[in-house]
Amino acid sequence: MIDIKSEKEIQIMRDGGKILAEVLFEVLAYTKVGVSELELDALAERLIKEKGAEPGFKKVKGYHHAICTSTNDVVVHGVPTNYKLNPQDIIGIDCGVYYKGYNTDAAQTVRIQNSTLRLRDAPSGAPLRSGQEFKIQNYDEIDRFLETGKRALEEAIKDAKVGNRVGHISKTIQNIIEGQGYSVVRSLVGHGVGESLHEEPEVPGFLSGKIENTPKLMAGMTIAIEVIYNMGKQDVIYGSGDGWTIKTKDHSLSGLFERTVAITQDGHIILTQ
Repeated sequence: MIDIKSEKEIQIMRDGGKILAEVLFEVLAYTKVGVSELELDALAERLIKEKGAEPGFKKVKGYHHAICTSTNDVVVHGVPTNYKLNPQDIIGIDCGVYYKGYNTDAAQTVRIQNSTLRLRDAPSGAPLRSGQEFKIQNYDEIDRFLETGKRALEEAIKDAKVGNRVGHISKTIQNIIEGQGYSVVRSLVGHGVGESLHEEPEVPGFLSGKIENTPKLMAGMTIAIEVIYNMGKQDVIYGSGDGWTIKTKDHSLSGLFERTVAITQDGHIILTQ
């Protein structure tokens, strides 16, 4: 059952989403060479609490961190470790905030800057691993990969409006990602969000079947739109033995972009902005 939020509930989520957006981009600004994933996690938790909220992910049974870190071939749910960022890395930060009884959820993937690494002539989708030089058309290919994910999210959010269906969002993501030769991960999807971190409906990044068979978008719905995609093939595996971290099966790079959005009579509101 899809939970329709009142204007008051959406305002609470908007306040919580503003906290999340501030925290997410402060953490992203701190993603530098030599910084560990656990340091980023500690920073996120401190900032969330200082701003009067709680780390939403720590309310998930069995999970003990404020963020998930998707470094290189990690797709989602990466448990932060002592791994220190290298110049050739990309990292996705997925963060949730719980504020006055409601969750918001957002993620962003960035490339670690100030690198002297030489990247040329390697096959597309080659994994980036610390201590090795991978040659991928300088950084243009990686930047194109990340820009594609950002554009897919931006365009998908435009479809979040009354009169459309979830399938319009899904189709837009799929067309943009696959149109650039990348793969949408089929086993992981966006979702409704509110009092629970994961609510109905599911919001896939691909269209399966007819748009008219997908849920209608109605005023008062709050959804986390996620672009989860790989530079290589779509297949994923649990790759770290921690029960959480999901990686690309072919070790290609993965990207993650997400925002929490409220559907209104006038269009939509990006709550995590």
